Amino acid sequence: MKVDGRRQRSARTRLTIIQAYLELLRRHGVMPTAAQIADEAGYSTRSIFERFTDLDALSLATADYAIAQGQAEAVARDVDADRASRIRSHVETRAQACERWLPLWRIITRQDQIADLKMRVVLVRLANIERMRLMYGPELSNLPEAPRDQLLIALATLTSFESWDQMRNCHGLSAEAAQAVWRAAIDRMLPSAG
Repeated sequence: MKVDGRRQRSARTRLTIIQAYLELLRRHGVMPTAAQIADEAGYSTRSIFERFTDLDALSLATADYAIAQGQAEAVARDVDADRASRIRSHVETRAQACERWLPLWRIITRQDQIADLKMRVVLVRLANIERMRLMYGPELSNLPEAPRDQLLIALATLTSFESWDQMRNCHGLSAEAAQAVWRAAIDRMLPSAG
């Protein structure tokens, strides 16, 4: 019984540290130090390193947490709706993910020396393609395999975190205006449904 209580407290502490790391990323946009994370979480720096071997391990655990959260939040909606509704639904879901997770995405894509993080990045990008394959099934169904795959790659690039970052932070678009750009581009790129 004691051991279970300790494990639960340790798991809660671990989650609090991950959430503190994410909050600092959102607030400042740069990789926080262990001292900043500890201060934000309300724990000692030692507590961080009792749960994570180093900040790279914390980044990996945070990426895993974010991927799980992102997948739970990005449930495909309106899959059987008309084209405009499916595009709107997909774009809204993708934009929300980009708004929420872009600060972490910037950090994990910069840490390309960590093979496990590189793998997570690829998995997130592939999940985006699978979601579009589902959302735009009627439009993709009549395309031969090679052009369909090329279109999905182009759509994935269009709706990437990097694209969102450029629209929001380089071009100064509001979230609504950025979504409008994506909706219009997707509609132009998709062929007519079978």
